[in-house]
Amino acid sequence: MIKPFSLIFVLGALFSCTAQPKQVPGAARTEPRDTTQKYNTLTAQEEKVLLEKATDRAFTGTYFDKKDKGLYICRRCNNPLYISEDKFESHCGWPSFDDEIDGSVIRVSDADGMRTEIICGNCRGHLGHVFIGEGFTDKDTRHCVNTSSLRFVPAAETKSLAPVIE
Repeated sequence: MIKPFSLIFVLGALFSCTAQPKQVPGAARTEPRDTTQKYNTLTAQEEKVLLEKATDRAFTGTYFDKKDKGLYICRRCNNPLYISEDKFESHCGWPSFDDEIDGSVIRVSDADGMRTEIICGNCRGHLGHVFIGEGFTDKDTRHCVNTSSLRFVPAAETKSLAPVIE
């Protein structure tokens, strides 16, 4: 015989897993802006993260402790996302930024309703999650980003994007 608590737990789990993500008010649609755009070839891990919303293991990515000056772009579509000056050490195991390049990142409520997902403003690839109110920086914002969704472009290679990274 199923106990009432067990039944409530099973029903809650069932409905929470089937809930559809809600859009944050004012957020754009989640399909790519341009469906004819050609995208970069991705590794299996990059596909899992960007297209299936997986998460890299903590402290395994190449960018969580990178301190070089430059630009972080979307690995799928090359959309500029973050500048190195907005990157900070949060000790969480993933690259952390307290700001994004205007219009480059979209916030969408997760299916669980508890976190806010961040996606590329161009191709809508999954980047990670954003957290507000943790007190790490004066901006009080932490974009926790999967390394698999990023590509780093050193400052010396971004001359045409100089106004963005200065």
